[in-house]
Amino acid sequence: MSKTPAAVWLAIAAIAVLASWVSGAERGPITTKALLAEMTDLAGMAELPSPHFTCKQFSSYDRAAKSPRENWFANGDCGQYLRVEARPGRKEHVMMDAEGPGAIVRIWSANPAGVLRIYLDGSETPALEATMSDLLGGKFPGLPRPIAGEYSKGWNLYFPIPYAKHCKVTSDQGNFYYHVNYRTYARGTLVESFRVEQIAALAREIQAAIARMEAPEKAKPGPEAQTQPFDVTVAPGQSAVLAVLSGPRAITRFGVRWRPSGDRDEPALRSTLLEMTCDGQQTIQAPLGDFFGTAPGLNPYQSLPLGVTRDGALESRWVMPWKNSAELRLRNLGQAPVAVRGTLVTEPYRWTDATMLFFAKWRAAFDFPTDPKVDWNYLTAKGQGVFAGVAFSIDNPVKDWWGEGDEKIYVDGETFPSHFGTGTEDYYGYAWCHPLLFTHAYHNQTRCDGPGNYGRTSVNRWHILDRIPFQRDVRFDMEIWHWKKCKVNLAVTSYWYARPGSTDAFRAPAPGDVVVRPVPELPILKVRGAIEGEKMRILQKTGRPEPQDWDGTSEGRHLWWHDGQKPGDVLVLGFPVAKAGKYKMTAQFLKAVDYGIAQVAINGVNAGQPIDFYNNGVIVTGPVDLGSFDLKQGENTISFTIVGANPKAVKAYMVGLDYLRLTPVP
Repeated sequence: MSKTPAAVWLAIAAIAVLASWVSGAERGPITTKALLAEMTDLAGMAELPSPHFTCKQFSSYDRAAKSPRENWFANGDCGQYLRVEARPGRKEHVMMDAEGPGAIVRIWSANPAGVLRIYLDGSETPALEATMSDLLGGKFPGLPRPIAGEYSKGWNLYFPIPYAKHCKVTSDQGNFYYHVNYRTYARGTLVESFRVEQIAALAREIQAAIARMEAPEKAKPGPEAQTQPFDVTVAPGQSAVLAVLSGPRAITRFGVRWRPSGDRDEPALRSTLLEMTCDGQQTIQAPLGDFFGTAPGLNPYQSLPLGVTRDGALESRWVMPWKNSAELRLRNLGQAPVAVRGTLVTEPYRWTDATMLFFAKWRAAFDFPTDPKVDWNYLTAKGQGVFAGVAFSIDNPVKDWWGEGDEKIYVDGETFPSHFGTGTEDYYGYAWCHPLLFTHAYHNQTRCDGPGNYGRTSVNRWHILDRIPFQRDVRFDMEIWHWKKCKVNLAVTSYWYARPGSTDAFRAPAPGDVVVRPVPELPILKVRGAIEGEKMRILQKTGRPEPQDWDGTSEGRHLWWHDGQKPGDVLVLGFPVAKAGKYKMTAQFLKAVDYGIAQVAINGVNAGQPIDFYNNGVIVTGPVDLGSFDLKQGENTISFTIVGANPKAVKAYMVGLDYLRLTPVP
């Protein structure tokens, strides 16, 4: 927890607000220091960028995807690059090559590999050279978490790297996934290029950014802030006004106390709409829980603009300005009364021709078929503004992965997206469909019921330093690309800023839209008498044996032995036997393209010949006869010794054990 003094928090807040009111000419050149301040400047989000910039993305998306009529849902998203360059003693895979002036604002990977090199302004010497996993994993000196770090298998670097003329990013290894998000400023913009010694020189500024990222709720309002409480009960079918406000001002804090017990209360949080009108224009219309990035229900997390505490307090730190008047209200589309209390904090705001209104709107789809694959629209808006992020939730009736689809973001009439991603979880900053919850200033997985990816999942991502300006329009589509043919429920809240008079494609939610549907119960196979592999005691290991969810296995899981083992490596597991005697032993395994050949032994006695676990595709073997063995009362052992791999196999030498089953021999 941060120990930053209150005076420093006041200074940070004041600087953030003032920064949004200073013209580009007055700011001077774009520098690493200035970009560090932007990392937590929520007030600056409400102003059109000055100087103007665009924000685009290089990624390893499958280049076979040419258009909606040609391989649009191609999925070979690993190891794709602009080109490969030969250098003395090595090859470098070019991930990014862009003319400046500009700045890198995010680098992500699912499996960072090799040495990352960032070349600036045509120099043959890298401005930054580091082991990619160290740089993205928070281990590079001076760039710790949460500036960089691994979150649920996704590796992210948010440190800004400006350049005056040109930027090229490479790695000397080639088989990995990546995103590089970058700004390009208007021609003639003065930019001071990054130098590696700035990391040490800007240590104080980096620590201030970290403090704000780790504990945004501690930032203090300005000296002219006014706090306005509300306490309302809203009957079914009715609405209640929380505040009528005059301007020019801005909401800088909006807090709701939902349930002191912290109960999730999914139905009421979804059926209670938050609505806001600014200067006569509808700007917010979203279910209350969805607006706070936590739907469905209360799922605790903290991010820079939004947060939910374990005791049921929801807080927004989005800055929401208006020029003349604003009204905030709740509408109850549910079947029971809703009681809500909380506070609004407003502050004076200098409205200019660059000031934008804050928008947050919601849409959902139910019983949505995953086949055929489609692009599902998160946001379509027209006008002038900046895209600021999304909160997404899905109801998944199976354990299989629902998010293989890529983000596609089009700006100002683009016919091919300037953001083309590599997977839904990659966009949200994690990887490998990993169910582990995580919280971060910019991206979060607040809920994943499981097992696997079954049930309700909630994720969000905020574009702060990597916000996406648009001059005419913006469209954000996400591929619905599921491993299984089934039907899912989808909901998304999109957040953006735009000048008054902008339009969007959202419609007002109807009562039938805001019902939390039940998720079909997941059938789980349980083999009678099975000793589950994932529950056995690990006595000796190399590599990593861990549970993995898989359909068709007993209890829906198996023990997966992976992560770098080689011929000669051994895994020994202990299993219990209630009564000594002779038993016929059967086992169920998994086979796959990267599985090895292993000698199985019971209490040190080989169980027949080595077993080849190769198959071109993952399968569950069914019961395999291991033979009959004398077993003692108490703990016995089963071991796997890697002896090789099928010539057709990927040489990863993995093994998957579902269960053992013992039958007494008369």
